[in-house]
Amino acid sequence: MRVESPVFSNNESIPVAYTCDGKEKNPPFQFFDVPTEAKSLVLIVDDPDAPGGDFVHWLVWNIDPRTTEITEASVPPGAIQGTTDFGTTGYGGPCPPSGTHRYQFKLYALDTSLSLPPSTKKSALEAAMKGYVLTEARLVGLYKR
Repeated sequence: MRVESPVFSNNESIPVAYTCDGKEKNPPFQFFDVPTEAKSLVLIVDDPDAPGGDFVHWLVWNIDPRTTEITEASVPPGAIQGTTDFGTTGYGGPCPPSGTHRYQFKLYALDTSLSLPPSTKKSALEAAMKGYVLTEARLVGLYKR
């Protein structure tokens, strides 16, 4: 399985439009080679370089496994967004306080759907995914203000 973006390549800079310095909308993504046995997809976007440790920018689960793309500034129909470290649901763009940070766009294929409320945070989402992950893919974007 692969996750790619038409606006940046792996380990390359995320365009300003998708950050706190731009319009802070989610970039577009494309999904490839999702396992046929997948029942749902999960997308977790985080910054492992944040001063306080891992900082969560977006949580989306119960994405239909037939989904081949997420368009700019959108959420797939039927998918649920969780609570980020900004304290809100929805996408929060990169906004590093200093230096270049890595933003991980992690896609997981699960053999189940998840019954979780939008108040769910990353740790609870990952706990609920445990034992159901078929495969995962990762795209890393860089951003420096």
